[in-house]
Amino acid sequence: MNYYQAHNIHTHGEERNNLIKASHKSNVLVLCAVINRLRDFLRLFELRAVGLALILLAVSNGAYADINERLFHIEIGIDGGCGYYAGDAEQYIFQDIREAYGASIRYQIDRRWGVRVKGMAQRITGYNPGTSGRPNTKAGMWTNQLVNFDAVGEFNFFPYGKVKYDGRISQFTPYIALGLGVGVHDKWSKVGVYVPFIVGLKWQPHPRVVIHAAWQHNVYFADNLETVPEYNNRYGLNGTNIFNCDVTGQLVAGIAFTFLQDKLVCRTCK
Repeated sequence: MNYYQAHNIHTHGEERNNLIKASHKSNVLVLCAVINRLRDFLRLFELRAVGLALILLAVSNGAYADINERLFHIEIGIDGGCGYYAGDAEQYIFQDIREAYGASIRYQIDRRWGVRVKGMAQRITGYNPGTSGRPNTKAGMWTNQLVNFDAVGEFNFFPYGKVKYDGRISQFTPYIALGLGVGVHDKWSKVGVYVPFIVGLKWQPHPRVVIHAAWQHNVYFADNLETVPEYNNRYGLNGTNIFNCDVTGQLVAGIAFTFLQDKLVCRTCK
């Protein structure tokens, strides 16, 4: 092999290597282009998917009321605390407090107004009268078991409930109530009518749970809660003086659970 033949072989080898390198480089560039296109497609797909999800969420929130926005109309709960009595045997309220407990059911008309029906049991006590006809600490004590049933209309000072998206509605509110009730006492042998007045606070930490505290003051159209003859109409004022009446009351706290939620309403359907 002479010099020229060897030179030609070397030159052809370099050209082939250059062609192979160029081919590899071209393949790499094509692969990179494909990867970039695929990355752009995936990025565009992700943006479109996120946009579609946001649109569906907005449409669903606009078309239907959220589950927590809808009003629960029924509350059923229990209460417990202390009770008092004031009358011929006890001049001041909260002087001889005893246990009080009960249960209630409430129908909520809207965020402010409601109607409650309640039963409450309490024990009232006092000292028996002495020779002067007035309570005497040495004469022993009388006890009477009293059961009250009343229906009241309630008013919340704030639109009330546990919601997510309406800042006008508060989960905390004071409230007042007024109504009419019937009390049974003296071993279920006597009945008296009374007017209950209630002041309280409500807190709804969960759409299904209501916690409240209340003071209820009951004014009876009667003067015989003591079940002691000497105390009943002692001054002969019954029927002639509307202020000659006994009063009872309770200071309680309770918990209630909500039921009967409004149906899901489509806001855009016609």
